[in-house]
Amino acid sequence: MRNFAILKLIKPYIALTFVITLGACNLSQGHFLGLGGNVSPTQNVVAIESALNATEVQVARQVVPTITGTGYATISAQPAHNINQKRLMAIRVARLDAMRDLTEQVHGLSLGGQTTVVDAILQNDTTRASVQGTIRGARTLRINPVGSDTYEVVLELDRDMIGHILQSARQ
Repeated sequence: MRNFAILKLIKPYIALTFVITLGACNLSQGHFLGLGGNVSPTQNVVAIESALNATEVQVARQVVPTITGTGYATISAQPAHNINQKRLMAIRVARLDAMRDLTEQVHGLSLGGQTTVVDAILQNDTTRASVQGTIRGARTLRINPVGSDTYEVVLELDRDMIGHILQSARQ
């Protein structure tokens, strides 16, 4: 898998080397990319520049991944008077849980822990986790009932937002 990723990265450079070599070999003869022998050197230079520009665009373009977040909530645990309200509240809670999952992936998770040991015996072990951040552009992919008492909500973070986050992180 890693070799494939490396090949994917160097492929535009291999193509660029091929185009430059082909152009240098055939430029004096007026043959470049199948243009024939009656082509002026200026036309060959234009053809080379356009091939280089096309290759540069491929190198500069990056694949932006999709980030998905999944959340779950039980219907019976919701504090409502009827089953329909409980279902709606479970969907809302599952959506918020999916947003929390997205926020953890984008902004990270802050962990804190405390352990108390008395006379070489563990007395108390506490771990706390918190996440804080802003998520924009998330869209709902699906809302599924899971079993008879649970809802699952899957959200996807907008590719433009991910690109913006990556650009901000690089600066």
